[in-house]
Amino acid sequence: MPLTHPAADVWTLLAGVADATPDAAAFIHGERRLSFAELLDCAARAAQGLSDLGVGPGDRVALWLPNIPAYPILYFACARLGAIAVAVNTRYRAVEVADIVGRSAAKVLACAPAFRRIDFLSVLAGIGPEGLDRLAAIVAIGETPEPVPPAIEHRRRVRFDRLLSRPQFAGNHASARAPCNIFTTSGTTSSPKFVLHRQGAIAGHAQQVARTFGFTAPETLSLAILPLCGVFGFNQTLATLAAGKPSVLVESYEIEEIARLITRYKPTTMFGSDDMYQRLMDLMPGRWPFRSIKWAGYAAFNAALEDLPERAQPRGLRLVGLYGMSEVQALYSRQPLKLPVARRKAGGGVPVSPLAHVRVRDPETGELLGSGQPGMLEMAGPSLMIGYYGNEQATAAAMTPDGYVRTGDLGQLDGRGGFTYLSRMGDVLRLSGFLVNPLEIEMHIQKVPGIAGCQTVAVPRPDGVRAVAFVIMNPGAVLDEAATITHCKHGLANYKVPLRVFPVDDFPKTPSPNGFKIQRTKLREMAEDLLRS
Repeated sequence: MPLTHPAADVWTLLAGVADATPDAAAFIHGERRLSFAELLDCAARAAQGLSDLGVGPGDRVALWLPNIPAYPILYFACARLGAIAVAVNTRYRAVEVADIVGRSAAKVLACAPAFRRIDFLSVLAGIGPEGLDRLAAIVAIGETPEPVPPAIEHRRRVRFDRLLSRPQFAGNHASARAPCNIFTTSGTTSSPKFVLHRQGAIAGHAQQVARTFGFTAPETLSLAILPLCGVFGFNQTLATLAAGKPSVLVESYEIEEIARLITRYKPTTMFGSDDMYQRLMDLMPGRWPFRSIKWAGYAAFNAALEDLPERAQPRGLRLVGLYGMSEVQALYSRQPLKLPVARRKAGGGVPVSPLAHVRVRDPETGELLGSGQPGMLEMAGPSLMIGYYGNEQATAAAMTPDGYVRTGDLGQLDGRGGFTYLSRMGDVLRLSGFLVNPLEIEMHIQKVPGIAGCQTVAVPRPDGVRAVAFVIMNPGAVLDEAATITHCKHGLANYKVPLRVFPVDDFPKTPSPNGFKIQRTKLREMAEDLLRS
């Protein structure tokens, strides 16, 4: 049975599951069911096909693909070759794709030019002929429509199904220490960093998550909504595979399609953001659609949806807070299921690995802090990254001398073996010498009638650093700035009260694999400009 023995590397993980349950479905995509035995065979054949293109140990293969069977097939093919799979966000546009492929020095780019739900072709058309000049080949899933974009016109193009027609790769370069994954950071303030992981960390984490999250239950069926190019979706899917259970691949983030698949397959496991769950609840009235889901992994991004878990509970949707980041992998921790919803929904929880460690440090004094004291989270454990590929300086800045990664997140230990995530350190406001979670101010402002959303930043002023708030109004509502500030004065400490409140149509965002992230740096620039005017 899967999980009986620890898998030393990614290929061994797949081979072990395929040996134990060869005919069981690994992936369901439309009407296609790909068994574990078929997945193993296809990956071994694709490995030979990639080898024919010159891919070997340590080479990079860029996977710019939606959630389709080609993604896991090529991923495991890379593992067999000892190559490194570079995850390319399907939301990226021309400049971003060219940057990722170029800086990683990828030898092969896999994409789906004919895919209808993501316009890969127009993105490729925006890349200059020199943008992909270091590539040896393009692996195309499906036909490449005419006219061929200049960026790939003179590149060797190989159909994916041709790779699958090759014999199985005879060798095996998979090993625990072989680097295998590059995930990219969101790059809100700089070029994305390349987070590099080794096979042993990926395989071991998948098995540990499968055990801790209960994926070994016979009825487990995972709905793979989140993109495989992001660490959140990737870790969910690989953990499901490690348990020998099937994943339904969801091609694109379309709420109607997600609802249809929930109704059809009745999954037991799914993960997503607060916005996704809210849209599902709006689209699927009543309790019955969620009855099959034992619990759902939950990531909170929108302060306006802070009460979502409480509203979801009567609908049969039990949302559970998680924590993860590319550097330690997603699903690093989970809140205990037995907790009341008010505590269970918080990001953080207990690390899934008994060998993982979390501590909190005062960002100014460097002192390690005890339970209930907010500071910067530092983490270690078997799921930790090797470092940032090609960036030793960034790696040194991120890692402590004793092997913890500085997460850049604000949190606190809970005194029960776990921790609570509060916010990004870059989002934290230092006001009058105090660390202030902007969510506290934002939730208070959102109690004002007519205000639909709020974001808060800190801006230096002659009298000290002050908070400035931006709000989105409900349709037809008009901001009363004076009344909003008075509301804050009645409910918040004086140093937390915003200096100004500005209405905006939308918050500046940057795309990430799991949705969009607010650009607080841009908001700070906007605040400074408005205060000068």
